[in-house]
Amino acid sequence: MKRGKGMKFVGDSRINADQQKFTPKDYSEYPGRTEAFWPNFLLKEWLVGAVFLVGFLCLTIAHPAPLEKLADPTDTAYTPLPDWYFLFLFQLLKYKFASGSYFVLGALIIPGLAFGALFLAPFLDRGKERRPHKRPIATSLMLLAFISVFWLTYEAASAVNWEEKAENNKAVWPDDKPAVEIDTTDPGYAPYENSCMACHGGELEGTGAAPTLIGIDFTAEEIMDIAVNGIGTMPADQFQGSDEELQQLADFIVSVNEQAAEE
Repeated sequence: MKRGKGMKFVGDSRINADQQKFTPKDYSEYPGRTEAFWPNFLLKEWLVGAVFLVGFLCLTIAHPAPLEKLADPTDTAYTPLPDWYFLFLFQLLKYKFASGSYFVLGALIIPGLAFGALFLAPFLDRGKERRPHKRPIATSLMLLAFISVFWLTYEAASAVNWEEKAENNKAVWPDDKPAVEIDTTDPGYAPYENSCMACHGGELEGTGAAPTLIGIDFTAEEIMDIAVNGIGTMPADQFQGSDEELQQLADFIVSVNEQAAEE
């Protein structure tokens, strides 16, 4: 024990009296604007992320994803488009230097270099500054990427007549579709579930693999024939069951369509 100014008390002789507890450096010792990661920085990041998440959820509620009609390989007027976040790549492939014999350049090389630059950014700019004008390389790459994506997306979107596309590609059922209640206790529902549901949907509404079974004008005998022999792109022998179950399936589909007609 030392008396006077700077007195120190040691309760355990195995601990060095001069040992100092590790403390991080003061933020003033680092260049630029710095702050504690927890909770200051992390709280700001969480708040910004929450604002964008709420805004995105409001956007999905106000403008839900549009449903289009079933794919028709005979419709040559249909213009396939990727989702909006891939429109800039879709537009890139329209230019001569990225299409035709240069398809590999536009589809692989240019996007690969662009996205690869994101991984190289930490190695190209190793400065400790956070202010944009003090980080010219990172700022330039960010502005170049933003301008390119924004412009290509705008060019792709402006070339599409969205009103005409929405009119030509309406959903299988409009918003005022008839409310048909599917009776799962019907004897014909079990064979439908075993042989048809995977393609035609749980409520006969149709999927991308097969059309809807509501609104069709077939008799029970015709439905039985189609289930066994197929029709159009539907192959034969899709139904797996007895003759009695086949009859129950046909009667079930007919009864659902009769209910839809009444609605």
